[in-house]
Amino acid sequence: MGWGLRGIRGAITVSENSAAAIEQAVLELLTVLCERNRLEPEAICSAVFTATQDLDAVFPSQVARVRLHGWSQVPLLDVAQMSVPGSLHSCIRVLLQVNTLSLQHEIQHVYLRDACKLRPDLGQS
Repeated sequence: MGWGLRGIRGAITVSENSAAAIEQAVLELLTVLCERNRLEPEAICSAVFTATQDLDAVFPSQVARVRLHGWSQVPLLDVAQMSVPGSLHSCIRVLLQVNTLSLQHEIQHVYLRDACKLRPDLGQS
């Protein structure tokens, strides 16, 4: 089987609504996602970031674009998450669309900190 387009999901919670806390969380999440899936920026077709409505100090895509080598050419988008009663707050999610040789079951989705509650079936922290 050759190259294929795959989606890789990830999420992380943030300790506070500050640019520094959001930046640190975005860098941690993307670093772990790329390490676990052996991704280089050239393989990333695009990324969509969502943030809960209580996080507005900085755009997650701006962090990736400015702070991560090779991400300045990756199409990035930020959107607000729906505000659903009882849902996890202070959370950033990302969906990476990547070109990869990995099969669907080999993809490593990453949920860090309290975001692991979103997908307990993956058993990550």
